[in-house]
Amino acid sequence: MPDAVALDVERLRADFPILQRTVYDGKPLVYLDNAATTQKPRAVLDRLAAYYADENANVHRGVHFLSAEGTETYETARRSVQRFLGAEHAHEVVFTRGTTEAINLVAHGFAGRLGPGDEVVVSALEHHANIVPWQMACERSGATLRVIPSLDTGDLDLHRLDDVFSTRTKVVAVTHTSNALGTVNDLGPIIEAARAVDAAVLIDGAQAAPHAPVDVQALGADFFVFSGHKTFGPTGIGALWGREGWLEALPPYQGGGDMIDRVTFEETTYAGLPAKFEAGTPHVAGGIGLGTALDYLLEVGMENVAAYEDGLIAYAEERLAEVDGLRFVGTPAKRAGAISFLLDGIHPYDAGTVLDRLGVAVRTGQHCAQPVMDRFGVDGTIRASFAFYNTRADVDALVEGIGKVQALFG
Repeated sequence: MPDAVALDVERLRADFPILQRTVYDGKPLVYLDNAATTQKPRAVLDRLAAYYADENANVHRGVHFLSAEGTETYETARRSVQRFLGAEHAHEVVFTRGTTEAINLVAHGFAGRLGPGDEVVVSALEHHANIVPWQMACERSGATLRVIPSLDTGDLDLHRLDDVFSTRTKVVAVTHTSNALGTVNDLGPIIEAARAVDAAVLIDGAQAAPHAPVDVQALGADFFVFSGHKTFGPTGIGALWGREGWLEALPPYQGGGDMIDRVTFEETTYAGLPAKFEAGTPHVAGGIGLGTALDYLLEVGMENVAAYEDGLIAYAEERLAEVDGLRFVGTPAKRAGAISFLLDGIHPYDAGTVLDRLGVAVRTGQHCAQPVMDRFGVDGTIRASFAFYNTRADVDALVEGIGKVQALFG
């Protein structure tokens, strides 16, 4: 592996064709919306094109050459996910449409296991995708949703865990990294508290997986979910890792072809893992593209990515702190990927629109995290979010653009 703080970022940027394009009268694109979706390396783009041009076939069902070849390629991609997550078994990896479907799959399964008096714990920093499915599960089962509160810094208040957890806690679903604030949660105490009451633990890794190594066995959770399009892969694909025992215990999420063992009008029995949760024709190209993206990341080295991005985030915080009239929303102890802020007297949407015309792509709004916005008493924020292909020059362009925004509205 290369030195962890010495990534050849310019060489890596050349792998991403879209980063070379210009917008609005030839302005260079400064892409700082990676928490929404990441750009794709040429390896992924070429792999998708090659699949559709030369390999396209349905998998798992055919004896002909293309189907057999496609099945092996698709299952090889599953093994790439296994390696990326440090999972023990490939059959513990379920392909989904993304993080949202993965959480819904687990929440749907637990809805039938919960009852009145049971409790589900989430945190105050969750994306809507890790709130609403659990609310729905509670509505179906009569269980109660409990929330780990957050501090003014945007960190979770881990001193309040004893107030939230109880012997009635059955499931704990928390984000590893906040999409709205960039907070990297200390999961150790949360998982330990869950284990003390024999509760299952799901980790939303959508914002963590692109920025640091993941080892689900060391993590100690029961489920880990993430999305392909946030890890430099295609949209419409993601993965759920679950402990074999839990995946065996949960019922299928959908019914249809490819997830069955035997069907009669009297009874249906289901296939083994992971097919049990993968009804219908899968997103074959998406799975192959995701596997290619994760192989690319492993070649770059996730330790290297984490070290480089730590330095980039620190530089961004330092530069943004120099801007008069800029207020950070959340100042967590450890941050990855994203920084949220406001500009005095300027609506986030207005700021984002002007920055866009300057070639700087940021996200504005509530970031599908309305409870986080309510906690800080704001309607929305400006969010700059980073990947390993971003540079200090990108940060400088953001700060320069903010100055122009302030001059325009001043």
